[in-house]
Amino acid sequence: MEERQKKILQRNRTSLVRDLDPSNLYDGLIEKGVFTQDMIDEIKSSGARRDQARQLVRDLETRGSRAFPLFLECLQEAGQHSLAELLQSGVPSVQLQPATPTQTVRPVLQPLPVSSPMDVDKNIKYAVRVHPIPRPSTTPTPSPEREYMRPRPQGRTRRDSIQSYKMDASPCGHCLIINNVEFEPESELSYRKGSNIDCDKLESRFKALNFIVEVRTNLKQRQIKHELSSLCKKDHSQYDCCVVIMLSHGTEVSHNRFPGAVYGVDGQHVPVQHITNYLNGQHCPSLQGKPKLFFIQACGGGERDTGFEVSPDEVEPSHGGADDQTDAIPMSSSSDSLSMSDEPDARVTLPTPSDILVSYSTFPGYVSWRDTQSGSWYVETLDGILEENAATDDLVTMLMMVNHEVSQNSAKGLYKQMPGSFNFLRKLLYFQTQA
Repeated sequence: MEERQKKILQRNRTSLVRDLDPSNLYDGLIEKGVFTQDMIDEIKSSGARRDQARQLVRDLETRGSRAFPLFLECLQEAGQHSLAELLQSGVPSVQLQPATPTQTVRPVLQPLPVSSPMDVDKNIKYAVRVHPIPRPSTTPTPSPEREYMRPRPQGRTRRDSIQSYKMDASPCGHCLIINNVEFEPESELSYRKGSNIDCDKLESRFKALNFIVEVRTNLKQRQIKHELSSLCKKDHSQYDCCVVIMLSHGTEVSHNRFPGAVYGVDGQHVPVQHITNYLNGQHCPSLQGKPKLFFIQACGGGERDTGFEVSPDEVEPSHGGADDQTDAIPMSSSSDSLSMSDEPDARVTLPTPSDILVSYSTFPGYVSWRDTQSGSWYVETLDGILEENAATDDLVTMLMMVNHEVSQNSAKGLYKQMPGSFNFLRKLLYFQTQA
């Protein structure tokens, strides 16, 4: 497909995903040779209507220069005139030319000159070398060069075959937000000014993404565990996803899976790997095979990142002010502050955490910055990226955008922050968005 045609599709991707009805186009696209039946079957398997529309548009870009005008024809024939006009607006009319057969040019063969065996080297430039056809071997040992030159099969690439999670349930699922702001004096943890701003933003954002949002404020360690246990015991069979958001002070702990821990207002912490355990496939069967998302706005430790010098081309406008605060607490052992009732849970051997994504506001071991007036860098950026891009981009792509944008900030003109995630998702995840 021509580059300008790809740009037209990309520019109108939001409208196509929102309004396109792929089921009315499949027969026409097969008949016109844009897709094969196997390709259409794979698009159908990608999920709900929006997922199929998104996959169809993505695959269309790989189908040659005739794919775009044939797609417009299919839209017209299926009665989806508004989309056809949208794609044609401001674009020169496309004239379909019949495919012309490729003319095969055969070389003219000249007879080899007759020569004696002693003259073979003199005439070698006129000879055509014929290699014998190797017989099949029971133990083939292809050379690295032969493996490198192996042609790829025609059709979809491995990247194109990645499916999307089903995300069309209404509501999509539960979203639990735990917002710890005021800590007990004996905890020696500071008041988290600006965290309520983060909480309000995320509550509104995930409601807009069609989640059932529940907010819990100022919970002690045992209350955090109780809320997670209650969420685990819910029947999620009618939903497609589950989200947990932790807004609190944090610390670095020893771990064997997910780093970090978040504090209750009593100064007792819960390791992130324990938080994720509540919703894994063993403890919450109704969420098996469904995405479980965890967003952690808390420090991963006490280190402050001063960054490193880069060339002027890499520098972008920096944000952050003198009122920026951190959520850091010094590192402690994962066994610290755990009661006897926590010991069995800490020793449970769990399966691989498939379909789990943990997004951290900062790199393990480092502080996370929070503006007292506008909230944390991470949440403010995450909310903005979701608002602008959730209709067209998958979650992992959007988190990369968050990483880049937050990395441009500076606290007090000196300190930096680098978010990141532990991604165990098996498919692409696209949130529901309002039309």
